[in-house]
Amino acid sequence: MDQEGLLYIWKKRGEKMRASNELRTLLKSIDHKGYPAYKDTAGEWRFPNYILFIDHVQGDPFASPSSLRVQLPCQATGLPEVYYREDCSRIALQDFLVRQLSKQFEQYNFKAKGSGKSGLLSISHCGQEVLPRSACEIVNGTLIVRFYTGFPAFGRTINAGELEKILFEFLPRCIENSLFYKNLDQKKLERAIFLAEDQAELRKLLKEEGLVAFVANGAVLPRKSGVSELPLSGSVPFVSPASMERTLVLPHRKEVKGMGIPRGVTLIVGGGYHGKSTLLEAIQAGVYNHIEGDGRELVITDDSAVKLRAEDGRSVRNVNISLFINDLPDKKDTTVFTTADASGSTSQAAGVVESIEAGSSLFLIDEDTSATNFMVRDEFMQQVIVREKEPITPYIERVRDLYEKAGISTIMVAGSSGAFFHIADHILLMDCYHAEEITEHVKELCKERTDFQLRAHKFALPEFKRVLPAYKRAEGGRHGGRGHGADKTSRYEHMKVKASGLESFSLDKENINVRYLEQLADSEQTMALAYFLRYALEQVQDGRRTVQETVKQIMDTFDKKGWDAFAGSYVPCGLALPRVQEVFACLNRFRG
Repeated sequence: MDQEGLLYIWKKRGEKMRASNELRTLLKSIDHKGYPAYKDTAGEWRFPNYILFIDHVQGDPFASPSSLRVQLPCQATGLPEVYYREDCSRIALQDFLVRQLSKQFEQYNFKAKGSGKSGLLSISHCGQEVLPRSACEIVNGTLIVRFYTGFPAFGRTINAGELEKILFEFLPRCIENSLFYKNLDQKKLERAIFLAEDQAELRKLLKEEGLVAFVANGAVLPRKSGVSELPLSGSVPFVSPASMERTLVLPHRKEVKGMGIPRGVTLIVGGGYHGKSTLLEAIQAGVYNHIEGDGRELVITDDSAVKLRAEDGRSVRNVNISLFINDLPDKKDTTVFTTADASGSTSQAAGVVESIEAGSSLFLIDEDTSATNFMVRDEFMQQVIVREKEPITPYIERVRDLYEKAGISTIMVAGSSGAFFHIADHILLMDCYHAEEITEHVKELCKERTDFQLRAHKFALPEFKRVLPAYKRAEGGRHGGRGHGADKTSRYEHMKVKASGLESFSLDKENINVRYLEQLADSEQTMALAYFLRYALEQVQDGRRTVQETVKQIMDTFDKKGWDAFAGSYVPCGLALPRVQEVFACLNRFRG
């Protein structure tokens, strides 16, 4: 449908809605009544430049704020159609608009007075990453913006005059200043769109050039602090070793030089505090696009990459870890291994296999967060503890086969064992944050030491046929379930969800720990995982689908129906799309 046709439909639709002056009249009629009278404001209201949806009204001024939504045709905003034609630019545009509206809301937040959350105006607080969010979507030529508002009251008595101020003064100004092209910093928006298109081209070039990661010269990798993702001022800009430097041509920045890490096994070494982990952390963050000024805008990584680590105490269910662990003293079957309390080595072995199941073609490993006995056994230990007495096949003995037979590359930070030098295709030395390739020099040294085994026998990837058990409805109907006649609310909203930052989320009374999923970048992704898991339990998990089929169903549903498929009666602000790999990881950590 062309833009003129869409505008016509919007006009006809708006004529059937209650006008904004009716909302103003309603507010005057409920002024000074009990707070529940605010429920009458729920619904659709026609304003001059947009339609306002009041999707959910909070129960009292101290409860979670009300959920509101604004919709209008993109053509009415004046935003260039070319900016939302392709996925990469559309996501960047949505991100840009959220950031602009957030700045506007800061000027009016709590300017309307009252008790509790009265006067709150908020939308998603975006970090350094550019993520698809429920806060702003462009769907079929329509701009949808979701946000929160605290409906004002004194005590628990409605203060309608203050809400009228929010809805008829503050909000229209914020919408006008942040969503209409004529009022935006058009050059800044253009740069954001161009950057997204360059990043998309870089991801395409990775595959064409046989690379798993690219780190541009001049990139600022260190972060401001352990609790801030802002770039560290005064840090040493990254410069590629000459032997690994690649020149890539992008649509807008034209030629960009930087370090290309080829497929295979790459080792990052160096002294403590010289930048090894900083480089790896930048690479692991490169699965996402970053905003202008982040310093890592052109640090781009294979978007299936998974950071592996030990996770003592995590649950593992029916995972075939026999590639790494066999012949346990208690005779436990490691081809369908289950434990509620995994060790460091067992959890890391499970993480490798689960990540293969999730489709990863690049593993990122930091020795500091790995189980030592899972990673390597030196030659002396191999002499003292004979192979027949050791159930663990260390990662070092599988890493070559993972690449050569399964196409899975590895980038690893190591500092404790020289054995890793023997299995690496490329070796990077970090010295005071300067990178140097030392592969040829180290390979010459390796020729003098070949007295221990570096490759285990019988490499074979497991078949991935794990089936999730069917979700069982609790007795008494408390959980609604998928039974006949279950309505939309019972299907989607009976299982209460709550996220705790990047640490965990809860589904009813069960807590799912995601703190070690280091590539989760935003707490809104954690909340989205909770919604996805709830959907999987109630709509997908039937006792027949495999884990892979379940995740595919989730992601296909999102692609076709968006957030509406997962949210129930209304889509809230505050959801950000996680990667497929984190959806797999979430299912794997669910104990229920």
